[in-house]
Amino acid sequence: MGRATVSLALVNGRGESSEFVFDERSTCLIGRGEDCSPRLPNDEHHRSVSRHHCMLDINPPDVRIRDFGSRNGTFVNGAKIGQRDPGQSAAQGRGLGTQERDLKDGDEVRLGRSVAFRVNVAVPPEEATTLVVSPEQAATLPPPGCVKCGREITQELGRRGAAAGRYVCAACQANPQDVMTLLVKLAQAGTRSDLRAIAEYDLLGELGRGGMGAVYLARHRESGRLVALKLMLPRVAANEVARARFRREVELTRRLRHPNIAALYEDGFADGAFFFTSEYCEGGSLDKLLQIRGGTLPVDEAVRYALDVLEGLDYAHNETVVHRDLSPSNILLAESTGAGMRGHGGARGSAPYVAKVGDFGLGKAFDQAGLSGLTRTGAKAGKPWYVARQQVVNFKNVPKSVDVWALAACLYKCLTGTYVRDFPGDVDQWHVILYSSPVPIRQRDPHVPRALAEVIDTALIDQQEIGFESAAAFREALRSAWKSL
Repeated sequence: MGRATVSLALVNGRGESSEFVFDERSTCLIGRGEDCSPRLPNDEHHRSVSRHHCMLDINPPDVRIRDFGSRNGTFVNGAKIGQRDPGQSAAQGRGLGTQERDLKDGDEVRLGRSVAFRVNVAVPPEEATTLVVSPEQAATLPPPGCVKCGREITQELGRRGAAAGRYVCAACQANPQDVMTLLVKLAQAGTRSDLRAIAEYDLLGELGRGGMGAVYLARHRESGRLVALKLMLPRVAANEVARARFRREVELTRRLRHPNIAALYEDGFADGAFFFTSEYCEGGSLDKLLQIRGGTLPVDEAVRYALDVLEGLDYAHNETVVHRDLSPSNILLAESTGAGMRGHGGARGSAPYVAKVGDFGLGKAFDQAGLSGLTRTGAKAGKPWYVARQQVVNFKNVPKSVDVWALAACLYKCLTGTYVRDFPGDVDQWHVILYSSPVPIRQRDPHVPRALAEVIDTALIDQQEIGFESAAAFREALRSAWKSL
């Protein structure tokens, strides 16, 4: 099965390779820095290229380039898309805001005065973005439309085109409950085999929503079992190839069975939308609990939940599954049926809930299948507050330690009510992650116990390597610091 690819061919300058090929969702830095790929030599010939010159956001066949306030500019087919003014420092250049451009097959990108790449976009027949028909046949074809409202979406689909697959338009994606209600209604009619997985459920209400869709409480008609019914709406048309990739990755997630991971049950695809049923956690999500409690939690309770999550992460990482999107919104809380430490060693109080990780691997699978679209930097999409630097530098092959970093950032939020980094509204979020270090936790709140603060600050190191390589290592250090309080 072929895949759409985006490749960069070096036509002027020297690098570690003459061609770089990307066949799945990825981001990469281009420049002379050691963490860049493509990395350009740090020599006189390439002095006009900045250390972190620009960034590519790739979701084949789509690709976007953004300048990072480079000293000598980034040019697309000779037209400048970004450059800091003479006399401005690199830090000032990073505050210029979003300077980006979508690229297409055949474009030439020049960095500074000495390096140029040619962009090549290849799409195999099974992922062709346009129908191969004669002009006469094309005139008789109806325009592509949203599978829910029928609105013509030719322009919205862009170059992925009419044959790219079933798609829910942006307007309908803004109202996911309408999409979910329609799917359940069609499922209950009993005429759609692709909706069989949710045919016996009734919707009871919305539990929450995010950038990729929403989640609802549903009850099975016969058994009365409550489940979380999740809807995921691709930002691009989901063709058969992308759907198959996504379902293969989801199957890995379905196999995860652990007390600290919310179980995934059924899944399906219909009318441009993916849907799943999973374990329902009565306590809601950690971010909702923080709202109820005024933004922070007591130390004992926060650490208890962190240790629960680390148990789940350790298990999943040993099964080679990385979450990549961990945040308080997908740390779920189930009612605790027992007192004590649930195996955390010691007897420091109790917590009303057991923490479980939700949506394990779904965000990663969505990205790798090419269903998440590209991220507009100016839109502040996603949750950059819990993203480690390594996830920006090496998006495709992120280490499992990015989940450890994200969990430490969640614990930081529970204890201080603030994020680990400051995100000024006029600065690209990726710049902040790349160029600023986490603020030591006791600078946010000096009441955080010193021994605990040292462990959390270590976990949040993300220059070169993350402070703790594994969930088990962080868990043991956190448990030891907590017991010493």
